[in-house]
Amino acid sequence: MSYPRILHHGAVTGVTGSCHQLQMDAEHGLLIDCGLFQGAEVSPEGGAGADKLAIDFSLEGIKALVATHVHIDHVGRIPYLLASGFKGPILCSEPSAKLLPIVLEDAFKLGFSRDQQQVERYLRLLEQRIIALPYDRWFTLADSAQLKAALRLQRAGHILGSAYVEVDLTYKQAGASKRIVFSGDLGAPHSPLLPAPKAPERADILVIESTYGDRLHEDRQTRRQRLEQVIEQALTNKGSVLIPAFSIGRTQELLYELEEILHDHPGLPGRGVAAAKMRPDGSPESETIDWHNLPVILDSPLASRFTQVYRELEPFWDIEALTRVREGRKPLSFANLLTVDAHQAHLAMVRRLAETAQPAIVIAAGGMCAGGRIVDYLKAMLHDPRHDVLFVGYQAQGTPGRAIQTHGANGGYVLLDGERYNVGAKIRTIGGYSAHADQQGLVDFVTQMREWPSEIRIVHGDADAKIALAEHYRAQYRQANRHVEVKIPVARDKPRPQSGSQK
Repeated sequence: MSYPRILHHGAVTGVTGSCHQLQMDAEHGLLIDCGLFQGAEVSPEGGAGADKLAIDFSLEGIKALVATHVHIDHVGRIPYLLASGFKGPILCSEPSAKLLPIVLEDAFKLGFSRDQQQVERYLRLLEQRIIALPYDRWFTLADSAQLKAALRLQRAGHILGSAYVEVDLTYKQAGASKRIVFSGDLGAPHSPLLPAPKAPERADILVIESTYGDRLHEDRQTRRQRLEQVIEQALTNKGSVLIPAFSIGRTQELLYELEEILHDHPGLPGRGVAAAKMRPDGSPESETIDWHNLPVILDSPLASRFTQVYRELEPFWDIEALTRVREGRKPLSFANLLTVDAHQAHLAMVRRLAETAQPAIVIAAGGMCAGGRIVDYLKAMLHDPRHDVLFVGYQAQGTPGRAIQTHGANGGYVLLDGERYNVGAKIRTIGGYSAHADQQGLVDFVTQMREWPSEIRIVHGDADAKIALAEHYRAQYRQANRHVEVKIPVARDKPRPQSGSQK
């Protein structure tokens, strides 16, 4: 049997459940991510079944797990991995090492127990396993008579701490070497707060995501203008803007851009109302849009915790963000920002906005409307045409978010917790806020390498996105007169763990 071999245990039929195994030789294996399945990849209702949580592959020989970043679809099954008998270290970047316990504490409470003593024991075990790796530094995985293996993390620009993984394998007796790169999730080049990802120098085999492999994003300036327009329209309608957002990454980017809009808006004190937009009758529009007192409501305890850690990890921000801090601005803790933590305060805020339609911007988890506090807002406000629902991230098939996004504009309905809710609010999507690279970014990741890979495996995307990206890669290679084997792995039936195996 030839090595290396790559097995895909998730993110094959869709965009969630990322989990890939690099079998380096007969004795040494490496897992890259161990994520939760979501949406239609779990069930038509989007609920998690036990068969999608259990670790259904052998752990024999797997020496370590690499977490590319801390989104739940990349790390959510780590509690189940540990329960199945995995004894190795969890390797991740230094920022991810601070964020991962927060994510997995939440996952443990949802999937195992809310008993505080059990939670604390689990977190102690987890922290003993985590090894924080600096970016751009090689870490030795194995050094035997047959194999030398090392990995290096590089900034992926997706969320704080995200990384792509370079693995160098040297087969000493055969005198052969391979470099395998796992992209994790790659960020868009102009995302706020984080430096843009840079392509690796080379790769022999590349495993790459394809979430937006069939489309291009709006540029950052256009998306900011659209965000401002959506807010202005909602405020004119005397309604609120509801933004379902993932607790980490998207939320912090939104806060950063909202601070920028509020800071730059002409209707704010010290910026001259003469520059404000005028109505047809000549009166200033800013009289009806009170930007100065517009609340930005962050209603997610988890997102609040992540935002605090983002502030603590300021040294990992990009130059633009650090410049704003030096100017005395607070991109993630500005004056208009209100945080809602307690559940009773959350319910009171939902009632208040539903009854009064007070203009506000609400950012609430979860990102695909399958759970979290955004669901309460939708139940109370989705029917009301004064409000807007703004999607700024990918909505997986089978999730309520995808249903609202697809059918809401036509006066459709959505099922939330098994009940039907009509859609009267305006439904808007700004694709440029995705934390994922678009098609051009994914192509550039390859073409900007000095040595292009001879094998590309496309994962983590819907079928159309994978096919479109594969064709673009083949076209680029034909144009450059280079050879490539582009593979789209397919799901395979996997045997259940036997009674004598680790589980």
